[in-house]
Amino acid sequence: MEILKKLISRRRFLQVSGAGTAAGAAVAGSGGFGIGQLSTLKEAQAATVDSNTVVNKSICAQCPARCGIDVYTTNGKVHAIYGNAGHPIANGKGCPKMHLGTYILYDPDRFKGPMKRTNPKKGRDEDPKFMPISWDEALETVADRMNALRDKGESHRFGLFFGRGWGATDVGVTLAPMAKLYGSPNIGIGHSSMCSDGSVLAKQMTDGNASYSSYDYRNANYLLIFGANFLESFRPYNNNLQVWGYIRGEKAPKTHVTAVDVHMNQTLSASDRALIIKPGTDGALALAIAHVILTEGLWDRNFVGNFADGQNHFKAGEPVDAPFDEKWTLGLAEWWNVELKDRTPKWAEGVTTIPADLILKTAREFATTRPAIALFERGAHNHSNGVLNGMAIHSLNALVGSLFAEGGLAYQMGPAYGPAPANPDDHLDDYAKNGPHKAMPRIDLKGHEDGYMFAKNMLQEVPKNHLAGKPYKMDTVMFYMTNPIFSSPDATAWEKMLAEVFVIDTSPFPGETAMMADLILPDSTYLERWQDAPTYPFQGWPLAQIRTPAIKPLYDTQTFGNTLIEIGKRLKGPASEYYAKLENVENILRHLAKGFEATPGDNGVNSFESWVEKGVWYKKPYHWRQVRGEFFEWDGQGWNKPMSAEDVKKKLLKTDSGKFEFKSSYLDSKRDWVLAKTGRDPAKFNFPHWEEPKYTGTGDLHFVTPKNALHAEGRSANIPNAIALMQPAAGGRRQVYAEVHPSVAKAKGFKDGDRIRIKSTLGEVIAIARVTELTRPDTIVLPFEHGHWAHGRWAKERGTHVDSIIDNQSDRISGMANYYTGKVSVEKA
Repeated sequence: MEILKKLISRRRFLQVSGAGTAAGAAVAGSGGFGIGQLSTLKEAQAATVDSNTVVNKSICAQCPARCGIDVYTTNGKVHAIYGNAGHPIANGKGCPKMHLGTYILYDPDRFKGPMKRTNPKKGRDEDPKFMPISWDEALETVADRMNALRDKGESHRFGLFFGRGWGATDVGVTLAPMAKLYGSPNIGIGHSSMCSDGSVLAKQMTDGNASYSSYDYRNANYLLIFGANFLESFRPYNNNLQVWGYIRGEKAPKTHVTAVDVHMNQTLSASDRALIIKPGTDGALALAIAHVILTEGLWDRNFVGNFADGQNHFKAGEPVDAPFDEKWTLGLAEWWNVELKDRTPKWAEGVTTIPADLILKTAREFATTRPAIALFERGAHNHSNGVLNGMAIHSLNALVGSLFAEGGLAYQMGPAYGPAPANPDDHLDDYAKNGPHKAMPRIDLKGHEDGYMFAKNMLQEVPKNHLAGKPYKMDTVMFYMTNPIFSSPDATAWEKMLAEVFVIDTSPFPGETAMMADLILPDSTYLERWQDAPTYPFQGWPLAQIRTPAIKPLYDTQTFGNTLIEIGKRLKGPASEYYAKLENVENILRHLAKGFEATPGDNGVNSFESWVEKGVWYKKPYHWRQVRGEFFEWDGQGWNKPMSAEDVKKKLLKTDSGKFEFKSSYLDSKRDWVLAKTGRDPAKFNFPHWEEPKYTGTGDLHFVTPKNALHAEGRSANIPNAIALMQPAAGGRRQVYAEVHPSVAKAKGFKDGDRIRIKSTLGEVIAIARVTELTRPDTIVLPFEHGHWAHGRWAKERGTHVDSIIDNQSDRISGMANYYTGKVSVEKA
């Protein structure tokens, strides 16, 4: 690609990206780009507090990072939000999204209380004609429908779908037990298959942990980033910005960064090397890097093992038969023979379009600049071959011994919570234990042989299955923190489904799901409620935040956790007793905090009151450490307690073998199903291997729809402040632009700023072209943000709804929605 052969001047880069705070641009690596060191953020200066001001500790809700915030309220008015200086993720700082909380709180288009629909017709152009009702009527309506279905033995036809849940108070203690107590496999279907399940499954297939990784970035010397926009939309974004200033500025040696994506985003621009890759081919790049590591003898022998004779028998194109003594890995020599021996950089160049010499340099750097981390997200696993891509990338961490090592990656420990106020197992009636729902599959067919047997959730499959009556039709569906009618691939399928069922929406905002709803039970915004939030994977050691209300709810709304508790109290049978014992969200929090009495936090938190005062409990350090191939456990003074192989298997490498498995026993456990459903080669199906992605559509351009820095998990769409700053790198104002290469614009007869028509097999959308050399000639990049037909006065009818033209195709193994696999055609509108 021409872009990989050019240098970029500081002036031109700043014009394109708007990155005016950059210290300068520098070439780093052949054909790659780098921006100068970003200065480290200094200590935050909090606002002066006058006598009428109250500062509440809370948690930001603009992304999954869960940063601690200080909310300033004067005379009952929230007027400022700063980072909590005592919170390990925030450290007194905040990202550009942090201040949006006040806009959300005072959004004039928020729902003001519970309502019911009076217009039986549903559709985009139908006014729901909502009528205000009391909370008692609203809650009774839900409970009556649930009880009626249960009386008929049809409790499985009630579903509760949720998105970015937070912790025990709204999911773990309230939502999840309802599935068991009430009796429905469809309570608690999450949106993870439309978010990040590809990465979770790739880890489970190889090291046995069905989770996201925690990362020790500060001590890493090399980051190899696949499709995770570290400086724009990768969690925890706020802390990423902080750590970047350290690892690229103050740290010696400076952490080297190679970033892989389909266009020049902020992360690639600031990296030492930018690799612009063909969509869906990240796995081929990872396999070639692994090939180089092995042929040049650069693997970590302490962790991986070695040939019995001490010689390197990995030769390109040649199988090995010499004995290889593996230590903490399984199947390396076999992986080489069935896959890696032929995956040379030259081969990968033909697949990825990245020059072979850059692949070779990257592999050598990654393997020799330890500790090193290979990390990935949706750019790599949003394809039909996504879990294979993820397995190949994660295998690089094993080859260089980064797992559980200083400067490497691990997994998150949970907080020392006390027990909940009640145990759901003590409140099960005979229906819950033996009812007809027990024989019913989930509506998304997760775990079913006709569906996606390895998937965690398959929310995007729900409307298709419902409309086909396979395995049955839903009757009543409830939504919490998710709006799949807007965010799901082939989103219009949800419109058809929701027109047929009774819909309950709990969003504070008038989104698309709400416009199809029969009942509105509006949640309070995050500045008005109690809530807990154990951390998303961060540094591995346990951390739990608490959200406290800065003000009483402005309107007649209530926390979702309390809404669910109140519905539960109205259910027939012993389920109502369980929810009566929960009482309310604040009571749950007080019980959880009891655990801190026996395990006080490093900041002195040892009670509910001190948790509220500090806003966070945490306990360092991470309990386990791998050092040169030996594992140790923390004994209170240091990592001094040697771990046996059985200890490692139980606590860290949770595979059947207790090792990192290049040959996955987890995939092999359902061998017949995998081979039947995927048609993969029996010799390599459970190894990381190259498989050409199945692109949907018939167009000539790949269609990729990433998130931007101001995207706030669907909560920024109706905020003018966020809209104005949504796409600074491409000059986006009031809307987002479609990034298109000049060669495409010339061939199609349009220019920068023109309206263009993007067509797929599902339909077409209109966008504004941003003609730029900073994206691939075969790819159009249009961020996922706008295109709402509801959600509020500023969100409605703004920009392009990208998901309306994205086919609903999923990775057969992980169930991950393949958002980035579509192909489209483009013409001047």
